[in-house]
Amino acid sequence: MNLSAPWIRRPVMTSLVMIAILFFGLIGYRNLPVNDLPQMDYPTIQVTANLPGASPETMAVTVATPLEKKFATIQGLESMSSTSSQGSTSITLQFSLSRPIDAAAQDVNSMISAATGLLPALPNPPAYEKVNPAEWPIMFFAVIGESVKETTMYEYVDTVIGPNLSTIQGVSEVVKYGKKYAVRIQVNPHRLSAKGIGVNEVAEAVGAGNVDIPAGSLDGPHQSYALEPQGQLKKAADYDPLVITYSKGYPVRVRDVGKGVDSVDSKKVTVWYVDDSYSAQTMVFAVKKQPGANAVEVANQVRALMPKIREQIPKGMEVRLMFDQTDFIRDSIDDVQFTLLLTIGLVIVVIFLFLRSFRPTVIPSIAVPLSLVATFAVMYLCGYSLNSISMMALVLSVGFVVDDAIVMMENIIRRMEMGEDAETASLLGSKEVGFTILSMTLSLVVVFIPVLFLGGIVGRILHEFAVSIGAAILISGFVSLTLTPMMCGRVLRNHREQKHGRLYQISERAFTVMLSAYDRSLRFVLRHRLSAMVFTLAIMAASVWIYGISPKGFIPSEDRGFFICYTMAADSVSYRDMADHQDILNRIVIADPDVDELVSVTAFGSNNQGFIFGRAADHGKKRPHVDAIINRLRVPINAIPGLMAFPMNPPPIEIGGKQTNALYQFVLQSDDLDTLYTHGKSFEQKVQGIEGLTDVSSDLNFRSLRMEIDIDRDRASALGLTARQIEQALMYAFSGGKVSTIYASTTQYDVILELEDEFTTYPDILDLLYIKSGTGKLVPLSAVASVRKTVGPLTVNHQGQRPAATVSFNLKPGHAIGDAVDRIQKLAAASLPASITTSFEGAAGAFQKSFESLGFLLLVTILVIYMVLGILYESYLHPITILSALPLAGFGALVALRLFGMELDLYAFVGIIMLVGLVKKNGIMMIDFALESERTDRKPPEEAIHHACMVRFRPIMMTTMAALFGTLPIALGWGAGGESRQPLGVAVVGGLFFSQFLTMFITPVFYIYIDRFSTWLTKKSARRS
Repeated sequence: MNLSAPWIRRPVMTSLVMIAILFFGLIGYRNLPVNDLPQMDYPTIQVTANLPGASPETMAVTVATPLEKKFATIQGLESMSSTSSQGSTSITLQFSLSRPIDAAAQDVNSMISAATGLLPALPNPPAYEKVNPAEWPIMFFAVIGESVKETTMYEYVDTVIGPNLSTIQGVSEVVKYGKKYAVRIQVNPHRLSAKGIGVNEVAEAVGAGNVDIPAGSLDGPHQSYALEPQGQLKKAADYDPLVITYSKGYPVRVRDVGKGVDSVDSKKVTVWYVDDSYSAQTMVFAVKKQPGANAVEVANQVRALMPKIREQIPKGMEVRLMFDQTDFIRDSIDDVQFTLLLTIGLVIVVIFLFLRSFRPTVIPSIAVPLSLVATFAVMYLCGYSLNSISMMALVLSVGFVVDDAIVMMENIIRRMEMGEDAETASLLGSKEVGFTILSMTLSLVVVFIPVLFLGGIVGRILHEFAVSIGAAILISGFVSLTLTPMMCGRVLRNHREQKHGRLYQISERAFTVMLSAYDRSLRFVLRHRLSAMVFTLAIMAASVWIYGISPKGFIPSEDRGFFICYTMAADSVSYRDMADHQDILNRIVIADPDVDELVSVTAFGSNNQGFIFGRAADHGKKRPHVDAIINRLRVPINAIPGLMAFPMNPPPIEIGGKQTNALYQFVLQSDDLDTLYTHGKSFEQKVQGIEGLTDVSSDLNFRSLRMEIDIDRDRASALGLTARQIEQALMYAFSGGKVSTIYASTTQYDVILELEDEFTTYPDILDLLYIKSGTGKLVPLSAVASVRKTVGPLTVNHQGQRPAATVSFNLKPGHAIGDAVDRIQKLAAASLPASITTSFEGAAGAFQKSFESLGFLLLVTILVIYMVLGILYESYLHPITILSALPLAGFGALVALRLFGMELDLYAFVGIIMLVGLVKKNGIMMIDFALESERTDRKPPEEAIHHACMVRFRPIMMTTMAALFGTLPIALGWGAGGESRQPLGVAVVGGLFFSQFLTMFITPVFYIYIDRFSTWLTKKSARRS
């Protein structure tokens, strides 16, 4: 049966079908969204709750634990972690990739409501956001204005820019780093005691004096009037005359014991924007996208809206786009598209060099782009996007899709060289290799079928890759069986009509010499078959050994043009010292010639923490890789006394919902807090000594200085005080407690009560605090409480409802995550008690799971190919012959990675899986012709396989060279993000280069041995019967 005959005889039908395929492919391409990577954001929700003044332990026990118990029952929850610090708790919930985030949010809201009765009296109920706290924003903006106050900048962003940007679909949050306006009522404890006033009286007076209560209306017979009492105090000066109480018949006002100050809501937060010519404390805001939203579409809408917003900006203020992460995405996609065109060009050149004729070269030049463009229609129907993974699949598929056209066209040309006319050669030649192309196509597509069953983050990365490349291969097989033979019959000239030039004659002689050399060497190998088999077995053993010693990686880093640096000082550092340390760091970082600008923030998470977001110079300036800049900065920034800095290049894929100081996390869990703290800190110190690790830190910050205040409840009760009144007074005095709210038209501001700054510095000030009891007596704090110095944790962390400690780390250059994982596991097994359980989380945990599944995936892929080949050839043994070259390809790939100093990472592993499909195509072409020679010409196996190798030498060389040159641009790592794709290209090029020549010798040897084994089995079966 000739599948191609109808298409050859009906060229109009063939042409119109191909035009339709091209048309729908172009429509699909125009409508495909652009993204960095396939949609793989874990549905993540962050829940926050606040209780001013509560210790981390109190927040963990009374707030985090009740909420966690409720959240644990939600369907699809994969991980849950919480961090409780002074006065706040943050719980991060990460759901399975298949769980819709809106449905998960509804469940979270229901569980918050269900937990309300179990929680203490909070100022506001727990709130949740559909955002991953570990994921960095896609855009950063700096608000600049030398003559504009920071609070004015914040107000404009909070009331104008933020609400406008939040209306954009896909924006989850507009994060504001700055200082919001607030009124602070600062009181002097000496004046309070002299006037006989307790701090709690001031709070009650301010709360009662600043009100905004609806008063209703007057409804007369003809008119009605809305009642609007002016109870709001808008400015700090309005609070000074506010009466607190009366003493001896005279009013005691706020100004008599303190003053109202126009201030900010958080005095401890400091934000800088720094570039080569500007450095000032300012305001910065960033745009975060929702999990699953298209980053490029979100950024495009933000960019489109910003000009309208800038038209309304107050005079003297400037909003500057500091960084747009999607610039890298666009550059990366543009570079991959250029690589695709370059690859097609290289493949066409290879075909021309082998065929040495323009007309035959035109045919694959049309077939290859047609197959790729048609793939865009399939991608659109599957809901995919143009991203680095799907585009890389198309680049790699060029070497695949051209193979079918080459095999078909070369066989037709060979028959024409034997004297047949173009149409006859097309009909007979297509019939001759139709089954071969079908076998090659189906057996190659099944390589990617096991990938579709992978789950988790690796499955999401590879699903789009597998479907895109599988669709291109299937379409290519169809085009090669239809369009290619039809064009051969119409475009190619009869051999006797062709006139070849001198270049053709010279190249033909060179090809004849090459074929003759192969003939002699093949005969030599076939005479020494046993040595060839021993060599193959040695290569197999060497492959296993090299695999064992190869450094294992996960997802390679990319130069996206920015870096981050988390900072941490001593647990009890003052915010003033922290700001000084951060300022020194800012100057060091901006002094680097390859850093253009930065944003720096202190009091990020807690008082002793901060971060820097730095933007590197543009790629056009030929600067070093971001990783090199980071390594260069490590020396000076780690020399700053009293500050630890953790610079890193954020990963391309954010895995996990816990934000730590480094890329990789190792979690320790125990129900015994003392055991966890004791062994956790010593374990952290031991991890610091592991070779290849840097930036080692943990969240075990339990050396925070504290003043524990023990309340004498009996004494307090006798004096008319309750524990609640005492703690509220402490909160108002030292925690900056909110006592009232100023309502503006578009926002609201806090009114905060506190002691004057000079009275919040030393522990002795506690003796000056007085509280007014219910009986009207002024009671000193020292009369109802005792104070002692102690230390405690800065934060309390949970992982899956259990107390946890996270040790985070980065890798030094030249070290792989696989080695780090092995060493940390061995250390944990040797040094931690059985009561502490451990696990890798985030990227390190995903690495562990991925390599467990990838090894199994490779075995399943080989098994599936064997089964398909067995079905096609109705043989248990011939598939073994076809797959005999796999060890050679694997050896070549692993050696190439080692020679170029690259890790065996996820992309390199994909390259090895692709080699399974590439290398076996050579075996199929040889085995098909050998079996046909045995059946039709009655040739013995040795002669049949020799004849097949000689006949198929040219198409095998063409397809392999096409695949080599098709993958070469990826192996060279060109363009934005090219360094992450490079291991895949190196693995494929190395495997093809090494296995190409050996396959031409090893496969014939296997064919002869398999044939003899089959004959032996047949004879043995015959004797038994």
